Amino acid sequence: MAEVLRSQPPQVQIHTTTTQRYEGAGAIPQHLYEGGVKSLFPERGFSATQIIAILAGVPIGGMLLFLASASLIVSLVGLAVVTPLFILFSPVLVPAAITIGLAVAGILASEACGLMGLMSFSWVMNYIRQTQGTVPEQLDSAKRCMADMAGYVGQKTKDVGQKTKDVGQDIQQKAHEAKRT
Repeated sequence: MAEVLRSQPPQVQIHTTTTQRYEGAGAIPQHLYEGGVKSLFPERGFSATQIIAILAGVPIGGMLLFLASASLIVSLVGLAVVTPLFILFSPVLVPAAITIGLAVAGILASEACGLMGLMSFSWVMNYIRQTQGTVPEQLDSAKRCMADMAGYVGQKTKDVGQKTKDVGQDIQQKAHEAKRT
């Protein structure tokens, strides 16, 4: 089978594509030229939903455009009227603005510190409330541990005392033997 595949010459497929001619920046695309402006709209016409959207959207969009342009004009006129007053009263307004800004910053900083204090106090109170229920259980557990440890130490002390007594007796016997000899 490998020989059959090797014996066939390789096949090359060529696909031709048509390219449109570049007619410059001012050229009208072919689909607009052939169908005119009518080709931009759907052939079956607008649906009822699209007509309602157009009828509602055009007046609302026009009103919003009018309000935006009116606010721009009023802002420009107001700025033209107030600019000389700002320049005239700037020796008073600049220190006043700085003073007001610093006062607001100080108030906000003190409120932040107070809020942090309240949060810390709240955290401590919640911690105390959570541990209050478990304190008797912890005390009972600690008492049991201490009793166990005392029993263990007492036993070890008894063992050590007995060993000390035995060692003392051994030393005493060796001392008597040393006197005899």
